[in-house]
Parts: sequence; structure tokens; C-alpha cells
Amino acid sequence: MFETAELGRRVPKQEFKLRLPPLREALLLAQVEIRRAKIPVVVLFAGVDGAGKGDTANRLNEWLDPRWIHTRAFHAPSQEERERPRFWRFWRDLPAQGQLGLFLSAWYSQPLLRRVYGEESQARFEEHLDEILAFEKMLADGGALILKFWMHLSKKAQQKRLQKLEADPLLKWRVTDKDWANWRNYDEFIAAGEQILMRTSTGAAPWHLVEGADKSYRSLRVGEELLEAIQRRLIEHAQLQTAAAVPVPAPIQVEQRPHPPLDEAREGEVEPAWETPPKQRPLTVLSALDMTRALDKKSFNRQLEKYQGQANLLHRKLRERGTSTVLVFEGWDAGGKGGSIRRVVSALDARSVRVYPIAAPTDEERAHHYLWRFWRRLPRAGEVAIFDRSWYGRVLVERIEGFASEREWRRAYAEINQFERQLVRHGTVLIKFWLHVTPQEQLERFELRKQISFKRWKLTDEDWRNRERWEDYEQAVHDMVERTSTHVAPWVLVEANDKRYARIKVLRAVCEGMLRAIESSE
Repeated sequence: MFETAELGRRVPKQEFKLRLPPLREALLLAQVEIRRAKIPVVVLFAGVDGAGKGDTANRLNEWLDPRWIHTRAFHAPSQEERERPRFWRFWRDLPAQGQLGLFLSAWYSQPLLRRVYGEESQARFEEHLDEILAFEKMLADGGALILKFWMHLSKKAQQKRLQKLEADPLLKWRVTDKDWANWRNYDEFIAAGEQILMRTSTGAAPWHLVEGADKSYRSLRVGEELLEAIQRRLIEHAQLQTAAAVPVPAPIQVEQRPHPPLDEAREGEVEPAWETPPKQRPLTVLSALDMTRALDKKSFNRQLEKYQGQANLLHRKLRERGTSTVLVFEGWDAGGKGGSIRRVVSALDARSVRVYPIAAPTDEERAHHYLWRFWRRLPRAGEVAIFDRSWYGRVLVERIEGFASEREWRRAYAEINQFERQLVRHGTVLIKFWLHVTPQEQLERFELRKQISFKRWKLTDEDWRNRERWEDYEQAVHDMVERTSTHVAPWVLVEANDKRYARIKVLRAVCEGMLRAIESSE
């Protein structure tokens, strides 16, 4: 595979001077159009040490407008990064719409190094590649343009490159003992690199193999590949915009044949019953809940003290072990999320808890993948993040209100499952609650809110409008539970007509989830 990048390609100095100006001009124009089209561009550099990854990234910053470029180099994870799932630091630095992100030693680096030095098995290496494939597919499906460049040198050329850098007093700092150790393991690097290219070069995120010996050649090659990819994406974007602007023809109206008048009916014929049968509400997972469940005040107070005490003790143990916790609260308007969250928070150490009320995304958040704002809020080791509404908005309100296309919300189920698997695999305690009330109970709570001054602000026109689409939302919740209640991240459905019962069920589930995490680690 790599023999094609060991041919000794070079670009003479004079030719480079002739080819560079039109390339730079075209790249700058393409950068402007990318900003107008709001397309994020992810450019990833990997490959052999000394093959020009950093130099090429510097060239692109020189040729393009650096105000709209974010260059990130990733080294061994910091303490803060190790406390979160592996992809957290990459999600955090993704470029916004219309910007370019240049990534060096990114999500391929650690799996590659660990495989070369025998720190993980072939099976685990392949699992890492599967995670990368899912991550890149998610970015591409979200509209990102992804280009990956594998910068290559032969073993002999790499040795010469490292020696040349060491001989330069101004550049010798760039060569470390680790670089020479990697060179000694060159064959293992090439074998693992070949697996990476074969396994993860996809139509949405292709690899480009670049011979890195000649600085002029590799710079032009990367610049031209980048320009061509941007131009293709801009053409596709323009075609989609044109297609979206074409009016959809009205459906053909089929003439309905009228029923025959009664006086034309044949003698002795029984008159048909034309009445439409009453519409029945479809059965959903919420239909099976026993909404009569309740607790009296005495039992509530006794159990509240019990489970809040347990939650406090279990959280302190998790904090000592560096295990983070994520609690997700979804449910109907006036379903009791706020009251349940308050009882959980009051049981824990408030210094270790953050509550995130999720509303409509900001302009900055809309400029990124919809999961970006949730990745950024993941807790550090030992801390608790509570989401009042969450990433499930994509398959609930965004689905029902048309803020996400059908293609977007349908693929979100798999994206969310992948996200949650990464949280749990990292060791995070993840518990998801849906607080269910009946339409009648919700109406009573709405009416009560109108009468209480400090609760009146909670009731909005949107709350009343959502009631009109109750059946649509209930079906969306059914689909959500069906597709995302997994073994690693099951939903806890809470019968919340009685607030006391709901709050105890939530606290009990929090304690059970924390206890399972502690027992599984012992």
C-alpha cells in the first residue's frame, strides 16, 4: 500500500512558484464560500513522524485566512481529559459551521501507539477503529466535510529527516527519544497504519496517502486535494438548495365514488352502516403504566430520608473512586422534573453537582453538531451532571415541531446510542428518567400554576400548544424508548401523577444505579 508514497516525487522550485498563486486564490475564494454555506471542514493529519504534518498545517494557515481556521495538536491526554470519555476532547474542539479545523495527532494517534507498543490487543484496536468510524459518520451526517491525510516516508527517508532536524540548532528540539523509538518500530507502525487506512477510509471520510519527502510536493498535494473536496461539496450544497426550492406538486385528488342513494338499493338489501368507528388511541409503552400509584405523606417522608441518605453515601464513594454520574430528566410539561431534581440535588454535595436546564440552542450551539453542547458539559471524575431536558430533544420536540428533518431524527437514535455507550464504557453512571403524567393531571397542574405567583412564569403558550399534539408526542416517546432503552442505558419510566411517589422512585433508581457501579468495580 505505502509503496505508492515512496516514489521520490518532487516539485521544482520554479514550478512551485507558478502553481502556488492560483491555488491560494482559489482556496481563499473557497473558504469564503464555505463560510457562506455554513459547512464545517475537518482536516486530519496522521502518519509517519517527520513527514511534514505540522509544516503542512502551517502552510495552510499561511495560505488561507487564519481567523477562520482552528489548528489543534493532541498529545497524551491531560488529567482533565482522562476524567472524561476519550472523544470528549475532540468534540470540544470541533470547528463551527463555515470554519476549518486542522487536527494533528488526533483520534487515531493513541490507538495506533498503543497497538504498536503492545499495550492493547488486536480486538481492542479494532473496537477503537469501529468507534472512530461511528464518530466520523456522525460528523459527516451532520454536514461536516472530512479529509484525512496520511503523510508517509520510507524508513530510510524518515531516518534522514530526523537526523537533519537534529543537526539544526533551531529545530533539534522537535526530535525526541520517542521519535527514535517510533522509528525503531517502523515496521509495526506501517502494519498498524495499513489496517487504519483499509478499515477507516470511507466515502464520507476518505484517506489521502501523501508522499512527505518533498515539502513543495506535499504542500501542493494537500492544498489541491482540499480545494477539490471543498469545490465538490459546494456543488452538492448548491444542488440541494436548488432542489429544496422547487415546489412540490400538489397530490392528485382521486374522485370518491358516492354511496348509492337508499332508494336505489335493491329490494331486501340490508342498509350498510357508513358511520366511521370512533378513533382509538394507539397503545404505547406509556399506556402500560399504572398511573394510580401514590404514597401517603408519612411513607414519603420516611422513604425520602432513607434514600437521600443512601444517595449521599453512595455519591461520596463514587467521588472517591473518580466515577462520574450523568442523570437525564425528560417528561411532559409540568411532569415534575424540577421537583425530582431538587430532591436529588439536596441529597448530594452541591459542590460536585451541576444542573443544566436545556433550552433552544444558542447561535454558537446551532453552528455545531447537536451533540456538541452535551459533550462539552460532561462532568469530571467524581462529579454529577443533571440534564433537565437533553439530547433527546432531537427525537422529541425537534421531530414533532419540524426543527429536524425526518432523516436527521431517524439517524439520531443510533447516534445517541453510540454516545451513551461511550459514556458507560468510560465508567460513567448514566440514568435516564421519563416522568409521565396523564393529560388530565397535566391540565390540573397548568390551572394551578396560573393561580400561584411564583409558578406562573413556568406556564407558556408553548405548553398549551404542546398539549394539542399529545398523541404525536406520546408516539415519539414510545419510539424513543423502543430504540434507545438499551442494556447499558435503560429508561426508567416514572408514574408521576402523584408527586411523592415519583420523587421516591427517582431517588431509589439513582441509589440503585450508583450501587451497581460500585459493586461492579469491586
